[in-house]
Amino acid sequence: MNYYQIAKDHFQYTVALRRDFHQHPELGFKENRTASIVARELTKMGLDVATGIGETGVVGSLQGEKSGPVLLLRFDMDALPIQEETGSEYASIYPQVMHACGHDGHVAIGLSVAKILSENRDQLQGQIKFVFQPGEEGLRGAERMISEGLLDHPRPDAALAVHLWNEKPVGWIGITEGYIMAAAEIVNIQVLGKGGHGALPHLAVDPVLAAADLVVTLQSITSRNVPPLESAAVSLTSMHAGDSFNVIPEEVALSGTIRTFSPKIRQLVLERFQQICDGVGQVYGCQVESQVEMLTPAVYNDRTITKRIYATASSFKPKREIDQQYRVMVSDDMAFILQEIPGTYCFVGSANPSMDLDAGHHHPCFDFDEEALVEAVGLVSSAATALLN
Repeated sequence: MNYYQIAKDHFQYTVALRRDFHQHPELGFKENRTASIVARELTKMGLDVATGIGETGVVGSLQGEKSGPVLLLRFDMDALPIQEETGSEYASIYPQVMHACGHDGHVAIGLSVAKILSENRDQLQGQIKFVFQPGEEGLRGAERMISEGLLDHPRPDAALAVHLWNEKPVGWIGITEGYIMAAAEIVNIQVLGKGGHGALPHLAVDPVLAAADLVVTLQSITSRNVPPLESAAVSLTSMHAGDSFNVIPEEVALSGTIRTFSPKIRQLVLERFQQICDGVGQVYGCQVESQVEMLTPAVYNDRTITKRIYATASSFKPKREIDQQYRVMVSDDMAFILQEIPGTYCFVGSANPSMDLDAGHHHPCFDFDEEALVEAVGLVSSAATALLN
């Protein structure tokens, strides 16, 4: 079947959903309106629907005409705490809440794929679990759904997720074997010294100087400890100290993130991170207390399944650009699912600079070319059918 053409035929349905979700964004674990629409639509399609998984998560099960494997398709639902500045006719009606990462499109894609495949279930050999996930934006919603039985009854044999990607133009697709998105750590550091007068620094123990050294020295991990052909990022993004021009403060608070792909490099970076914190504290006579919290593991694409999806993408619209080397240091908690179930995470280009639709993800002006919805619906529908059959 030509699922790309079928996706084009369903375009108005997809766009209407996407714009409605965009106007009514909801933050993580507050996706009540979104979840109710998802459950309503899936029920109308004849799927078995379960709600309230991971608080606001929804799972719809579609059984094909013949028995076969079980496939999990994941679509995230949550918005971000950002004031929208697009000025579009379907802009968010809520202050300080915006779909600035494309999750409104993901929900619309998921419902469109469910509609298309439910109308063609005679072509399916097996079962599909459509997963509409809350709290992807740093809230570990996937992990929570897993803890509440997402991967049970029945357990999936394969998993697939797709992300609209404004770093690349419409028509581009990223399907990469192995690591494709990074593991993420949240870093918090407290540098404790002895306050004093700015004119008498010798009588104080200056935590600002120690913190400044930390900001600089921690960058040496990626430049001098990580092998050049490997990847890692250490970014300190926030620093809070005193509030007076002539007072050396008692403490400085730093925060940031660490990103890595392989477990070996992750362990190396974490060890060097702690060693540098301890060493800088000793050099400056400060107490340095660091906390590193794992937010999500790296996203790893199973090689066999990824090859099959690449072959499907190559055949359903041959002239498109398919990038097999694309990797990015951002993270996604789909990683928790892919730790348990072999699968693939794909990117679908969504930018169109000629229409001023190329703002970056998490930007107040983020929006995308809705033609990307057709690309994604066609790809996921084709890939799902191929993986089952």
